[in-house]
Amino acid sequence: MDPTVQLLSHEATGWKAGLYDDIEATLRAPIVNSVWRVAMAHEPALFRHAWHQLKPVFETRRFAAFSVAYRDAVLSGVNADERDLAAHLSPSAAGELRGQLATFDVVAPRLAVAFELADRLLNGAPVATEPATHHAATAPFPAWLDAERGRSVTLAGMDEAADRAPETVDAVREHHGLGPMLPSIHRCLAQWPDAFAALWAELEPAFESETYAAATEDAAALVDGFVRGLATRPALRPDELRAAGFEDEPVEALGDHFASFNANAGGVLPTLCAYAETAGAAGERDALRFPY
Repeated sequence: MDPTVQLLSHEATGWKAGLYDDIEATLRAPIVNSVWRVAMAHEPALFRHAWHQLKPVFETRRFAAFSVAYRDAVLSGVNADERDLAAHLSPSAAGELRGQLATFDVVAPRLAVAFELADRLLNGAPVATEPATHHAATAPFPAWLDAERGRSVTLAGMDEAADRAPETVDAVREHHGLGPMLPSIHRCLAQWPDAFAALWAELEPAFESETYAAATEDAAALVDGFVRGLATRPALRPDELRAAGFEDEPVEALGDHFASFNANAGGVLPTLCAYAETAGAAGERDALRFPY
């Protein structure tokens, strides 16, 4: 699947628009990330089927607990001070940036699970090998957690982002080993170049530390434990999709799609929580309140 070919939210109509609404409501964030937009553009019927297999995973208290633990694990390795955005932005712009970073903070643990789970299911790796039996495994997601704390995300164009914040974008590309595609978090931040530069200056030393590397390994271990401990396994194995009427070629393409996103998840994805924390927009971290 060509990642540059996407069905954008404002272009979606009919059931596709409804499914995008469902993604936002289920993931509790006003954003439809590119992993979903690319799949919808290329294989809409298969993606609709896949989404409804994945959706219940995000609706349990166990996932709520995981999302808190994931954020806490990542941020335990971020030794950075909160930046005063008012030094770089007007009050309204600072509020807008915090709101958009809060949205990225909400989706980070959700994308981590989506990438890993779909990759494993579609490509034959272990899922639900140690099913959880405690109450949280099937109890509902708490209504208040992450509810309406983010704002709709806006993005600079790929070239526009590099033009607006050339030095910071170059530094980000070098650090993460990025190709021509610039992740959404950086295209968002590039809309406020001075704030982007300040946040990167604060976080880059943390991202290069052994402490942060260990923290992201702990976060990845939480993802692995969550996926292995699912109470039930979504029916997304290739043989199950063939039995549901889907042909081999689109199933393989969807598997490659999620494998590609998952391969890059460990680099950029945890930084979504770090940017939010440094801007004063991170969410719940209280492991005692949400034991995992």
